[in-house]
Amino acid sequence: MEEYRLLINTSDEKGLVYNISKVLFEHGLNIENNAEYVDNDTNKFFMRTVISGEIKREKLLSDIKKILPKDAQIKLSLKAKKNIVILVTKETHCLGDILIRYVDGELDANIKAVISNHNTLQNLVEKFDIPFKYVSHEDLTREEHEEKIIEVIKKFDYELIVLAKYMRILTPNFVRNFPKQILNIHHSFLPAFIGANPYKQAFQRGVKIIGATAHIVTDDLDEGPIISQDIVRVDHTYSWQNMREAGRNVEKIVLSNALNMFIKDKIFVHGNKTVIL
Repeated sequence: MEEYRLLINTSDEKGLVYNISKVLFEHGLNIENNAEYVDNDTNKFFMRTVISGEIKREKLLSDIKKILPKDAQIKLSLKAKKNIVILVTKETHCLGDILIRYVDGELDANIKAVISNHNTLQNLVEKFDIPFKYVSHEDLTREEHEEKIIEVIKKFDYELIVLAKYMRILTPNFVRNFPKQILNIHHSFLPAFIGANPYKQAFQRGVKIIGATAHIVTDDLDEGPIISQDIVRVDHTYSWQNMREAGRNVEKIVLSNALNMFIKDKIFVHGNKTVIL
């Protein structure tokens, strides 16, 4: 029996859970899992429900819409593997972790391609029988290079773009082409140490913890809605290179956790924050 994920984002009012459940019951559907959250500051209601049964999609969505406030956003998707495209530069740790999870069956996704502005990682990727696309940035403006990247991405059937240590700043035009579809890993515990060389920044500041942040990419550098974060403790004996080495372990775990949340439709974007259900 097929399972579906029902995501609802709407203004809060009394009886929402009861009314939604009643519609699902009337359609003969089973609720396999349910989670909801109310943001009292903005009066917003979020609900993620996994349902099973024979679904008449248009009728179900119409009946749910009738019992919700007019501003309701509703998404109904079949529980299935999501298609992703990965962008990389030269570093292996985040990409390697994703590839291993992929072949081990831990990643409920289809990796359609890995795209890079260097050919350094081509041999690694092709060992996993995944297409590798090399798009050099040499002798091109940033805008010209991005147009070539966009052209390559759009040749694939994708739902999400993962920046697995893609070390180029994206222009607003690139981000506009993929709204809320770009997942990035930043090598610091945001909002601290935005931009380049965060481990050097952290070392110079004498921090006692370092971390990593996975977030949705927006026009504002490293300031998009945060999905997942984690930290590791350091002390005065660590050089910035030691911090970078420790941080890389955190980076790959945080990115994979955030990617799993995307794949399982657990993320609601709420302003510049996320709600994870």
